[in-house]
Amino acid sequence: MTQQPQVQYRHNYRAPDYTITHIDLDFELDADITHVTAVSKIKRQGDTEAALVLDGEELTLVSIQVDGQAWSAYRFQENQLVIDGLPDHFTLTIVNDIYPAKNTALEGLYQSGDALCTQCEAEGFRHITYYLDRPDVLARFTTRIVADKARYPFLLSNGNRIGQGELEGGRHWVQWHDPFPKPCYLFALVAGDFEVLRDSFTTRSGREVALELFVDHGNLDRADWAMTSLKNSMKWDETRFGLEYDLDIYMIVAVDFFNMGAMENKGLNIFNAKYVLAKAETATDTDYLNIEAVIGHEYFHNWTGNRVTCRDWFQLSLKEGLTVFRDQEFSSDLGSRAVNRISNVRVMRGAQFAEDASPMAHAIRPDKVIEMNNFYTLTVYQKGAEVIRMLHTLLGEVNFQKGMQLYFERHDGSAATCDDFVQAMEDASNVDLSLFRRWYSQFGTPLLTIRDDYDAENQQYRLHISQKTTPTAEQPEKLPLHIPLDIELYDSEGSVIALQKDGSPINNVLNLTDAEQTFVFDGVAHQPVPSLLREFSAPVKLDYPYSDQQLTFLMQHARNEFARWDAAQSLLATYIKLNVVKHQQQQPLTLPLHVVDAFRALLLDEQLDPALAAQILTFPSENEMGELFATIDPEAISAVHEAIVRCLAEEMADEWLAVYHANKTDSYRVEHSDIAKRTLRNVCLGYLAFGEDMALADKRVSEQYYQADNMTDLLAALAAAVAAQLPCRDALLAAFDERWHNDGLVMDKWFVLQGSSPAADVLNKVRGLLQHRSFSLNNPNRTRSLIGGFASGNPAAFHAADGSGYQFLVEILSDLNQRNPQIAARLIEPLIHLKRYDAGRQALMRQALEQLKGLENLSGDLYEKISKALNA
Repeated sequence: MTQQPQVQYRHNYRAPDYTITHIDLDFELDADITHVTAVSKIKRQGDTEAALVLDGEELTLVSIQVDGQAWSAYRFQENQLVIDGLPDHFTLTIVNDIYPAKNTALEGLYQSGDALCTQCEAEGFRHITYYLDRPDVLARFTTRIVADKARYPFLLSNGNRIGQGELEGGRHWVQWHDPFPKPCYLFALVAGDFEVLRDSFTTRSGREVALELFVDHGNLDRADWAMTSLKNSMKWDETRFGLEYDLDIYMIVAVDFFNMGAMENKGLNIFNAKYVLAKAETATDTDYLNIEAVIGHEYFHNWTGNRVTCRDWFQLSLKEGLTVFRDQEFSSDLGSRAVNRISNVRVMRGAQFAEDASPMAHAIRPDKVIEMNNFYTLTVYQKGAEVIRMLHTLLGEVNFQKGMQLYFERHDGSAATCDDFVQAMEDASNVDLSLFRRWYSQFGTPLLTIRDDYDAENQQYRLHISQKTTPTAEQPEKLPLHIPLDIELYDSEGSVIALQKDGSPINNVLNLTDAEQTFVFDGVAHQPVPSLLREFSAPVKLDYPYSDQQLTFLMQHARNEFARWDAAQSLLATYIKLNVVKHQQQQPLTLPLHVVDAFRALLLDEQLDPALAAQILTFPSENEMGELFATIDPEAISAVHEAIVRCLAEEMADEWLAVYHANKTDSYRVEHSDIAKRTLRNVCLGYLAFGEDMALADKRVSEQYYQADNMTDLLAALAAAVAAQLPCRDALLAAFDERWHNDGLVMDKWFVLQGSSPAADVLNKVRGLLQHRSFSLNNPNRTRSLIGGFASGNPAAFHAADGSGYQFLVEILSDLNQRNPQIAARLIEPLIHLKRYDAGRQALMRQALEQLKGLENLSGDLYEKISKALNA
């Protein structure tokens, strides 16, 4: 019988009875068995007589000493080492063995290819040695690594290199010292044989920082963009936030086996190779932009996460939400602000809103947790960033930066809380944020219902606004939130109407603080067209009865680029919802000509930025469409998706072709203007693939595939062939496989397309690909690509009415439960949203969850999600 994991509550936080001020680590590295010696300086906090309780999992204890003397007063209890009878200050020496090659969970020290590396966030350090594995214990780390020099010529850890030397038997050693106190989750170690790209950066105070980027042999020609992104990040953080790097060296290591995207370990960032390696032949434009963003994200953590860290894991959004906001601003300042904003909002509406409505719904600062790994979520990261963005909107750039400076002055070198951050913002700006704090504790997606009326006689326009968040079992009373609502009013000519009341100007950001409010605007000569929730100024849903005429007007006239995209999305949403009902009633699916004409006008607007045009013309995914409905009908949504795409493809065939040809680039450059043209061109190709003349579409897509000189255009052709199920698809898939089967990162793109294919036999193909020469369930990237591509990226097939998709996922998760629980918990997500589906699918999903619940040794990662889903 599996023991049920225990719930931990935020309100039960108490400071540790002991703290560790310094730790000297000595590693005698070997993949099969590594000998770890940890020498910690420990002091008791307060006058308690409590025992020292250290965390440790899958360790073999060799010896314990206290102040140099053997110590026998210890015992084990549930993955903890309890030591009794200790003095107030002492040096603790623990020797233990660990087994990296057997560590398929990829927590602690494990093997990635021929290298050894670590992942310690959130609670991985306890897989290395017995320790106070909690973020509010900050120690100065000194690390000595000993290993075979031929096998592991590079021995890396946090901080600055302070010593190295040769030993007998072909071994060598390197010692590192990190002068900044840090929690153990920021510890890092890498040992392996790499190629190195070296550069340097001179900080604004004149210090020269050595930059080193480590990649597997053969990948050095794919490292330049990551180095460029790092230098851009360092410069941007100095310019925008006034933050300078603080060590003598900054290192990035790319590894192929990694549960996350990357990790901000102090001075030594360990990255999933997916977010480091890029060249035109192997990486798409999206890959380049993602690398830039993730490199920036982990670098920005040096201050927002490392220099100031979390008091406890319930405060995770303190570092992640804030740092996501910073990386979003970095990407927007370097590239297209509109495109970045649209991309971020797509994630919120298509995935985070679904999370808010799921059994795993939680506030950005959760109140309780079973398995901390399960809270590395879109809510903590992306919604957390939206909460920071609202603060920025309410305070303005100047006051926001004052708040950041005060935050660092107060908390540098310490473990802080979300309340500490908001308090710094409040004190620096003199703006009352007491109501705003509810965003940190209340979960769910608020609904803004807006109605308006116009008084022509008095030339007054009124907005009546109510806000409501659906009550839940854990929070039966949802309170009003402080919501910044960014608006603009337009007259019939498309000119902006100045907002005023009683002769005084009104800011375009309205402050909603009550359950119901009315805003009155004077001097409005004619009935206006409102542009509401511009820039997605708050993570809310909007209910306003826009007419088609108003939406097409905003698509043409709104001066805010996000608002133009949003109007187009709303127009499509109207006919997506109507057509889903028609499909369910077995009626013909239709799209009015005026809707087609609105999109045709945008496509032909030569004044429109191609990057924005591409975003507006990119049809919503089936997952995004699903969020328009209380009960999701995956079959109907899939049918409507294809029908509307085909309608747009056929009605605008000439225009798609003309714009496709007009946006061809001569050579591949990672320049935002070129990226915009390629993106728009490939959007056009996607529609051309659904044209009436399949033979012509097949020929055009094949030509782009074989003529492409870059992965962006090649993959776009392959994706178009798969999406439209063109006759060439099998030949193109086979050609891609033959060319790239030895390159796992490139094959991940292929696996995603295979898993998300609309082919009727897609599940059989996915099953067959489990035996593919490039696939391994041990590799998180491969697993996410194929299994995630199917379960999350192919809702119609995964939610097949016979439950076959659910049973397939049960088989995979039963294996991953022991192999890699973190990845299993991420892949189960589409199965726990059972309440969003019809009764038949709910019953099959519940049956699948019950099967998983009955597994022997069910991991805490899966147990938490399964139990919440079944009890919802």
